[in-house]
Amino acid sequence: MPITYKIDVLAALKEKGYNTNRIRKEKLLAESTLQSFRAGQLVSWTNMERLCRLLECQPGDILEYSEAETSSRI
Repeated sequence: MPITYKIDVLAALKEKGYNTNRIRKEKLLAESTLQSFRAGQLVSWTNMERLCRLLECQPGDILEYSEAETSSRI
């Protein structure tokens, strides 16, 4: 996949004080979203917006585009 996470999302959330128990309890993100982060799968833009709000960052701080991977598909 040409777009990947350039950070460990769950570790970044934990650094900001959002462990998975707190995320579940406060219903900040769905369990399926947490599983997607664990698997390195992309999430919806709605969830990306929530993540950016929680981490106080921009999508470019979280995601990166790797052209090398797409050149093999062309």
